[in-house]
Amino acid sequence: MASADPEKDITGAPTPPEASRETQNADEISLNPSSIHVDDNYALYKSGREIEVSPAEQARVLRKIDFRIIPILFVTYMLQYLDKNSINFSSVYGLQKGTHLKGQDYSWLGSIFYFGYLLFQFPSGYLLQRLPIGKFLSLATIAWGIILITTPACISFGGIATNRFFLGALEATVNPGFVLLMSMWYTSAEQPLRLEIYYCTNGIATMFGGLIGYAVGHITTGLPQWMYVFLIFGALSITWGIISLLLLLLLPSTAPFLAPHERMLAIQRVAANRQGVKNHHFQAYQALQTFRDPKTWILFIMAFGAQVPNAALTSFTSIIVSSFGFDTLGTQYLQIPGGAVQFLALLAGGFVCTRWPNNTRCIVMIFANSVCILGAGLLVGLPNEKKWGRLVALWLCYFQGLGFSMSLTMVSSNVAGYTKKQLTGAVLFTGYCVGNIVGPQTFIAKEAPRYHSAYIAMLVGYSVKLLMVVILYVYMHRSNKKRDAEQAARGELSEEEEKEAIERGIARYDGNRQQGISLYSIKGSS
Repeated sequence: MASADPEKDITGAPTPPEASRETQNADEISLNPSSIHVDDNYALYKSGREIEVSPAEQARVLRKIDFRIIPILFVTYMLQYLDKNSINFSSVYGLQKGTHLKGQDYSWLGSIFYFGYLLFQFPSGYLLQRLPIGKFLSLATIAWGIILITTPACISFGGIATNRFFLGALEATVNPGFVLLMSMWYTSAEQPLRLEIYYCTNGIATMFGGLIGYAVGHITTGLPQWMYVFLIFGALSITWGIISLLLLLLLPSTAPFLAPHERMLAIQRVAANRQGVKNHHFQAYQALQTFRDPKTWILFIMAFGAQVPNAALTSFTSIIVSSFGFDTLGTQYLQIPGGAVQFLALLAGGFVCTRWPNNTRCIVMIFANSVCILGAGLLVGLPNEKKWGRLVALWLCYFQGLGFSMSLTMVSSNVAGYTKKQLTGAVLFTGYCVGNIVGPQTFIAKEAPRYHSAYIAMLVGYSVKLLMVVILYVYMHRSNKKRDAEQAARGELSEEEEKEAIERGIARYDGNRQQGISLYSIKGSS
């Protein structure tokens, strides 16, 4: 049945059946796995595709997947957020003095992290496709923990800047890797809520980091206080990376926590997305499609606009709260409400988009971004003496995580073709990096403590993001109207054609080159 959801525009839709029957010749596709680039799970899928499964068993397998996969993603994501923002919690405890920072040096520490993130974005994407994702992500977690725990040895800007660069390079694996894991284990309808469950750890990390920062403020002996932040967070990441290495699995077809028939069911569930599960082969034509697709560049600008304000909620939060007139310990525990706002907003947004899947993701993004615009506007307009009003305005800006996480689900559930999915995610995160590079530079040292330019940049960034969300919604709405009209002219798919669409999605995983079957009737959440 044709979807009326403007958010279900699936990138890489193939040639309609009638057209393909007339044109199939040299490009005709065989389903013989030895002759094509098959999905890594294809053999197991084909052996169990005729198995009938009850809804109760479907739910049981989903629960087993949730209990094994989500906790690992949850903790890993929380730690990477804590680690990259460790300079925020240490900034009021003598970090600048201990590392001999001057002028804009601290701002550059925020930017340099994302230079590493940006430069390793595409290499990381390639390695995620070629290597076992679970082991790769776990080893990256251990490595960034080692880098973080060595930060106290840095006594100059050059030393800590190098440290931050390599920390960003290693953490570049996390977001793209998690987006791919979502598409490997979950249907399109299941992804938004689960992505928000692990993404909400940004809020938990802000609260937890505030508590750790508050505790560090009471240490009066031993090392300088700022060093303890890096030692604690680094040790946690190394320990968790080892645990993740033992538990985080690669493919549904090899998952030891599932019985053999449950592995077949896990693959069948995701095969219904008609986007495949995992394919090691790089498809050059999908790369070309990625850069020709308007949605790719809309998502890029959305990410850039959203992340320019991000420095205010990460590297500079303690400094901003201090500039409002609160004491050193207050700069730590007064970040906790902001983390709570982010946590609750992310969970609520994920619930809404799962409970009412059609036409909701862009609406949720518009709402979240509007709240952020309100907060940024108050930061620009409120006088300095209104410190509590300015603090509440800062807390409102924590809604921004909801809008960005929704854009990630656009990649995980709306882009078909493993290569195209990976590259679209890489382009989105390139915009993410550029925005985060620019953001810290809007905090000009000579403007302290007012930072008027930074707050104006926040307001502009949120406004750009809002405009691009509206453009994306309109574009997808028009694309889907055209798609639905074409499907109405062709008629509904037969049951056999529906099965063939699923099989070709997992067998070939080739986006537009999947001849003979329409992906226009994709079902699932938006």
